[in-house]
Amino acid sequence: MVENRRLGDFFAHLILIAGVAIVAFPVYMAVVASTLDADTIANGQMGLLPGSHGLENYRRLLFEGTSYTTRAPVYGMLVVSLISALGIAIGKIAISLISAYAIVYFRFPLRMIAFWLIFLTLMLPVEVRIYPTYKIVADLHMLDSYAGLTIPLIASATATLLFRQFFMTVPDELAEAAKIDGAGPMQFFRDVLLPLSRTNLAALFVILFIYGWNQYLWPLLITTRDDMQPIVVGIKKIVSTHDALTEWQLAMATAVLAMLPPVLVVVGMQKMFVKGLVETEK
Repeated sequence: MVENRRLGDFFAHLILIAGVAIVAFPVYMAVVASTLDADTIANGQMGLLPGSHGLENYRRLLFEGTSYTTRAPVYGMLVVSLISALGIAIGKIAISLISAYAIVYFRFPLRMIAFWLIFLTLMLPVEVRIYPTYKIVADLHMLDSYAGLTIPLIASATATLLFRQFFMTVPDELAEAAKIDGAGPMQFFRDVLLPLSRTNLAALFVILFIYGWNQYLWPLLITTRDDMQPIVVGIKKIVSTHDALTEWQLAMATAVLAMLPPVLVVVGMQKMFVKGLVETEK
C-alpha cells in the first residue's frame, strides 16, 4: 500500500510539473525575447538563454516608447491600467456589497424583483450593450478619461449574487444582538459584516482586478490618446505594424511588464484568495 501510494504521488507530481512547464515555457521565452536585439529575433536566431539587451529594451520601453507605433512610454500605460483595474475592482466590490446588504437586510417593496433585475444583467455583457454605452459616455464627455474607462464596467451582478449568498449564511442572532447593543444599520454593516466578509473580499478583489487589467475592447473603443490607453492596448499597437518591421523584443518586454502586476496581486493575496474560495464555515 505504501509503495502504491508513493508511486501514485510520483506520477501526480510528474503531471503537475509537466503542466507547470507547459504553461511557464512561453512566459520564459517572452522574457528571453525581451532581452535580445531586433536582428537576432528577425533572423530566427533566438535561443533559450537571455541576451544582453534587456536593460536597454526595458529602459527604452518604459521611458521613451517605441519608434513606429506609439511614442507613449509604457510607464504611462501601466499607470492607466493600474488606476483602471483598481477603480473597477473597488467600485464593483463597493456597489455589490451595498446592493447585497440592502437586498438581504432591508424589507422594501419589489425587493426580490430588484434582485432578479440585477441578476438578469449577466445576460448583457459589455459587448452586447457597447454601442448605447459608448453613446452615453460620449455625450457625457468622458472619452479619454479614467471615468469613461471605469464607470461603465463597475456594476457586477456576479459579485452581488456572491455577497447576497454569503450574507444569507450570517446568523440572524448577530443582527439582533447588534440591535440590542444600539448599533444602527451602517454600524452593523461596518463592524460585523465587513470583517466577516474579509476572505470573500480578497478573493473577489483578485478576480475583479485581473478582469479590469485585461480589458481590451472597451478601452480600445473610447481612447484615442496614447497617454490614456492601457498596456493591453499598447501591446496590440506595438505588434500591429504595417510598413515597418515589428519590434518583437519590445512587444515581448511589454507583455512581460503587463503580466507583473496581476501576478504580484495573486501572489500577495494567495492565502486569502484560496481561503475565500474554499471556506464554507463562517
